[in-house]
Amino acid sequence: MLLAIDVYYYEQSAKVVGALFNWNDEEPKEIITCVATNVLPYVSGEFYKRELPCVLELLKQVDLQTLEAIIVDGHCYVNNDYKLGLGGYLYEALNKKTPIIGVAKRGFIHTEKLCKEVLRGESNNPLYVSAIDYNLEEAIAKVKNMQGEFRMPTILKIVDQHTRI
Repeated sequence: MLLAIDVYYYEQSAKVVGALFNWNDEEPKEIITCVATNVLPYVSGEFYKRELPCVLELLKQVDLQTLEAIIVDGHCYVNNDYKLGLGGYLYEALNKKTPIIGVAKRGFIHTEKLCKEVLRGESNNPLYVSAIDYNLEEAIAKVKNMQGEFRMPTILKIVDQHTRI
C-alpha cells in the first residue's frame, strides 16, 4: 500500500489529504483528511518547516508499517549534495523507516543526479521524481505507469482536488 499526501493552505490552517492506494489503482482505496492549525508562514527556502508538521499530523491516522512508501508533493533532495527537501525531512522525522518518493511539478537546478524528469501522457512538461530509501529508477517507472493519461497521475490529481473541497 502507498500513501500520497498533499496540503492546501488557508490563513493559519491547512487541509491535509492522503490517499491510500496500490500502484495500479485508478481510485484510492481510502481518503483520509485532517486540518492542521497554527500553520507557520511560508519562508522561502524553508518550505518543509511549514508543510512537515501538517503531514505528520495526517500520519497519526496511518499504520506506517503497512506502507511501501509515502508520496509527497515535493522533492526529497533540493540539490546534488543531498540537501534535504520535504521528502528528506519527512524521512528523517519518521526515523528513516518509511521510504519516501517525491513527485514535484517544478524542478530545482543542480538536482539531475538525485531527481529525474518524467514525461507522462502527451505532456512536454515533466514531473520531477526523487526518492529516499526507494530505488529511484523503480520510482520513476512506477510514477510513469500510474493510472491516468495526463501529466499528473489520477490518484495524485484526486488528492490535490480533495485538499480544496
